[in-house]
Amino acid sequence: MRLLSWRGSDDSINMGRRYAFTLIAAALAGLWGAGLALSYWEGRAAFLDRVEAPLADLRFLIRGPRPAPDGVTIVAIDDQTIHAAGSYPLSRATMARLVSALGRMKPKVIALDILFIDPGPAEGDLALADALRGAPSVLAAAGQFRRDSHRPHERTDAREGLPAAQSLLLPLELLTRVAAVGVVNIATDASGVPRHVPLLLQSDGRIIPSFPLRAVSIAVNRDPVLHSDGIDIGGTSTSTERGYALPLRFYGPGGTVRTISAGQILNGNVAEDAVRDKVVVIGATVTGGGDSFPTPFDPVLPGVEVLATAIAHLMEGDGLVRDRHVRLIDATMAVVLPVLFVLLLSWHRSIWGFASIAGIAILWICVTVVAFMQGVWLSAALPILASAPPVILFGAARIWLDRSRAERLTVQSRTLQSFQHPRLTERLTKDSTFLIKPVRQQAAVIFIDLSGFTGLSEILPLDETREVLRSFHTLVDQEAVGNHGIVASFMGDGAMILFGLPDPSPQDAGHALAACVALCMRTESWLATLPQPIASRIGFKIGAHYGRIIASRLGGDSHQHITATGDTVNVASRLMEVAAAHHASLALSDALYDAAGPARSVLESGVLDGPFATSIRGRAGSLPVWLWRKRSTEARWGKP
Repeated sequence: MRLLSWRGSDDSINMGRRYAFTLIAAALAGLWGAGLALSYWEGRAAFLDRVEAPLADLRFLIRGPRPAPDGVTIVAIDDQTIHAAGSYPLSRATMARLVSALGRMKPKVIALDILFIDPGPAEGDLALADALRGAPSVLAAAGQFRRDSHRPHERTDAREGLPAAQSLLLPLELLTRVAAVGVVNIATDASGVPRHVPLLLQSDGRIIPSFPLRAVSIAVNRDPVLHSDGIDIGGTSTSTERGYALPLRFYGPGGTVRTISAGQILNGNVAEDAVRDKVVVIGATVTGGGDSFPTPFDPVLPGVEVLATAIAHLMEGDGLVRDRHVRLIDATMAVVLPVLFVLLLSWHRSIWGFASIAGIAILWICVTVVAFMQGVWLSAALPILASAPPVILFGAARIWLDRSRAERLTVQSRTLQSFQHPRLTERLTKDSTFLIKPVRQQAAVIFIDLSGFTGLSEILPLDETREVLRSFHTLVDQEAVGNHGIVASFMGDGAMILFGLPDPSPQDAGHALAACVALCMRTESWLATLPQPIASRIGFKIGAHYGRIIASRLGGDSHQHITATGDTVNVASRLMEVAAAHHASLALSDALYDAAGPARSVLESGVLDGPFATSIRGRAGSLPVWLWRKRSTEARWGKP
């Protein structure tokens, strides 16, 4: 029986194609990740920031608020102050009184987050200038950018990487003679959340320091020292991003940075210790003032507190670290993870591949959360966006290919089942080494053959000959399978049927006897349905024996088949001659008769004679043989 074709070369080709497909997909995934990483490295991937922003906010909330440094104090022009003053904004004279009062309390620096662009009453401007002259102070300036860009870092100088403003809003010259100036621009994301404070700004060929940088520089009486990854001021190093942008690490909701009402200062109700040796930032927190931002902790954090947060980072060095080393880690993960995920998806154990991908993704997210708590801002969005498209595309391709392969295997399986018994297919699927080594075992063997068909096929048309054989083979297969046997091979107008493969059973002999009787009955009926010129020229004969066989695979490298050999097979074949010689439908060995036990009762449906000591052609000695024919009907047989 031809069972299966082992296409070693085809399997190798298919395996090679699969490896090539995986390697190409991994290379494309790496290139995709590298492209994203390059855009990220150069600051050209705004869409990455849009995805990263909510993930950063989530990490802020997981970390929770933390205490603000004690070295910064906010003096708030709040509702209480405005109510006492009777107007908003405060007059220059009132501002002069506030600055003078703070100056007498000996702060390190007074930083006014208020734009004094337009002149006021002369006496008020002069009073404010005199007050500023009495203490180290910084005034606010603002850079103006394109109307379509509210984030300064979006427009940068190609050489320096610094935000480039179209123009500057500067304080009155009267005031700038006695106080330093710093820009108060804050870089927000698409949702308006402050993410960075540009420490340096460029306009008209000049580089202007930011409001926080100028305030801290005056407070520590040191000029900032720039290096590639940040700024040093007075021995404190602060990490920055590209273009000297300071990442903001919020301390908490509004009021986390110590805040004092300006009205209390004006009324003299604040102890000097609250201000002495502090960086004092004056700014508006009045309701409806408009200078506020949403943050992860507070939907309306005053702008002055955002600037105070940046000042604290510069003084304490406790801001977020997102320098080139961190970005290099991000870029590396953007290349490594997509390649790794594609390789894991190609794992033949798909469930473990998906589990590994999920585990690695969760692990990276946990790493970014833990690092964020320690002040290191690793990107969660970049590796995700670098990995998602390759994983989705490769996964979809794998599913499509696996489905196509499964459909092909299904077709192949159905095709192979036309050439082999399902029980053998199942055994080979579970055990690919089945019968590589020959096995000696007990089995029942049946041979059936149409007598006289060779001569008939010489006169019948080919199509008619084929149809006769096809209907005969169909009934043989049905009776064999119905009685737990397998057709080992169809040999022209005959067939060999085995009982005992893939596994022997004590019922094999009984099943073989039942199959013999059923074949006799069914073949008699089938012959009766054939046209008389055909039916009158052919008959049939059956031989059956039980004994030890050798079951094995035979064939070469291109294909193999499973068959049975040995004396038992030869005897069963020769018993057909005995049946024909005695005008019987069936000749069975005494060994099969004895092994069938109670199942031999099936023979009572016909006439059983024997046993007779019968010589077998090509075999020494004699063999006890039983002859069986259908009751009251002469067995149909023809000339061999």
